[in-house]
Amino acid sequence: MKGQKKIPERMCLGCRTVHPKKDMIRVVRSPENVYSVDMTGKSPGRGAYICRNEECFRRAEKEHGFERAFKSKMEDAIYETLRKEIFQDEAASKES
Repeated sequence: MKGQKKIPERMCLGCRTVHPKKDMIRVVRSPENVYSVDMTGKSPGRGAYICRNEECFRRAEKEHGFERAFKSKMEDAIYETLRKEIFQDEAASKES
């Protein structure tokens, strides 16, 4: 008798709701202190998740959610780079 497979879930830094991991965007801080968007979910480093929603990103930025998750201070330029990387990729995938 097999049980159902458990679906991994993660909490969004912006809205603080839990969603399936595959529906979220992972932002990662590598061991070299480089921040990037991890679409595979397998990059090494400390990860944090947000919904695919720009409002959640803004809220996580305003409430310092990324800084708490990564346990380090983030400059505004990093937020801007991540915002462009996430939402330009999202726009490009919707157009395809």
